[in-house]
Amino acid sequence: MLESVEIYPNVWATAAILAYVTLQRVIELSIARRNTKRLLREGAFEVAAPQYSLLVALHAAWLGLIWLTAFGEPINLVLLGLFALVQLLRFWTLASIGRRWTTRIIVKPGETLVTKGPYRFMAHPNYAVVVLEIFLLPAIFELYAIAILFSLLNAGALAIRIQAEQRALKKHTRGRKNLKL
Repeated sequence: MLESVEIYPNVWATAAILAYVTLQRVIELSIARRNTKRLLREGAFEVAAPQYSLLVALHAAWLGLIWLTAFGEPINLVLLGLFALVQLLRFWTLASIGRRWTTRIIVKPGETLVTKGPYRFMAHPNYAVVVLEIFLLPAIFELYAIAILFSLLNAGALAIRIQAEQRALKKHTRGRKNLKL
């Protein structure tokens, strides 16, 4: 589908890539849980809680399916390089939002929205990162059906989530009143 430089299937390289993403998610969930608890203690509240379980299930199914199907597939080095660049955007985004970052929609009334880092350019840079990751990770292994299917499912989930988040942020925080993705 995409012309690229590929390496022959390599179990260790595949395992390393997938282990990196899995470990990253586990660490991020721990950080998010800690930040969520602290924000709730400080008077924040959660919005659209039932949607969260569906999003977690979607992401778990995505990563699990890649683990089940990626071994034995060639690795597209161009897409792996793009994925690495997306990781830099992920780190910049998380560093910019700092202790406010969670995987849930947590709103702290009266707070000013973050406007530094990638938040200067878009309201939801972490969602942009996730959209790219959902497509790129399976595409690295030429699993384009998974890349497309989960990109579509994720787009639907994000459309609902972003609307709920924007309504809550507009109502309860100070800052950009015309949030745009």
